[in-house]
Amino acid sequence: MANVAFLGLGVMGYPMAGHLAAAGHDVTVYNRTAAKAEDWTATHGGAHAPTPAEAARGADFVMTCVGNDDDLRAVCTGPDGAFAGMAAGSVLVDHTTVSADVTRELYATAGDAGIAFVDAPISGGQAGAENAQLVVMCGGDADAYGRAEPVIDAYAKLCKRLGESGAGQMTKMVNQICIAGLVQGLAEGLHFAEKAGLDGRAVVDVIGGGAAGSWQMINRYETMIDDKFDFGFAVDWMRKDLGICLGEADNNGASLPVTALVDQFYKDVQKLGGGRWDTSSLIRRLRALES
Repeated sequence: MANVAFLGLGVMGYPMAGHLAAAGHDVTVYNRTAAKAEDWTATHGGAHAPTPAEAARGADFVMTCVGNDDDLRAVCTGPDGAFAGMAAGSVLVDHTTVSADVTRELYATAGDAGIAFVDAPISGGQAGAENAQLVVMCGGDADAYGRAEPVIDAYAKLCKRLGESGAGQMTKMVNQICIAGLVQGLAEGLHFAEKAGLDGRAVVDVIGGGAAGSWQMINRYETMIDDKFDFGFAVDWMRKDLGICLGEADNNGASLPVTALVDQFYKDVQKLGGGRWDTSSLIRRLRALES
């Protein structure tokens, strides 16, 4: 068991920190909105701290799960940041989806202080976090990963190191690129079924067990048919992630025409007022084109 700090108690971080406490780790939490940290400790025990530095003081591992590049810099650096409270030899594990550039920047900053830094973005959504069924994609030094993996195991069904610093974030970009095309294809298929007068549920019962089947199909087809999107991974966050993918493609020369197109389709969903809708709301855009 370890002393662990968890920074960021959003829809993912809140249950992830809970799994760490349930596994027997000594957990101190920090959240920008202090009331959520107080609620977490009332539910799970442990402690909460007013700053990332205070939460990280004495921790063997510091886990972060925040919003974007700027949020991650804010909780890691500066006099109140986690690095200021961490001792040499401790490990920071970042579960935020951010750019590979900020990952490498913070890896270097941490290294100067003798702190290990593992980039460890996650996939599996809110349900995966709540059920300890997340997939964790890691980059960083092998020794640091080896030390962190047993702690990450509290909320992961699969955790793997893909390479040096930034490799985890690059793998998460591949994940988001693949999802973007899958969800658009599923939206078009279900929309086509509607226009053809087919029973969408019956269609998925048949094709879901074949080559067209996917996690998105099995977990999202019913809510897409029912036009319900007030849950899940928000369009605003997906556009943030796809922006990271497209920016990295500009750097490495990858061609991402479908990703760029779907990013614009999500922009259309935002214009419909769907910034906080689940990413499966791409089908709402197709329905809106009819009106």
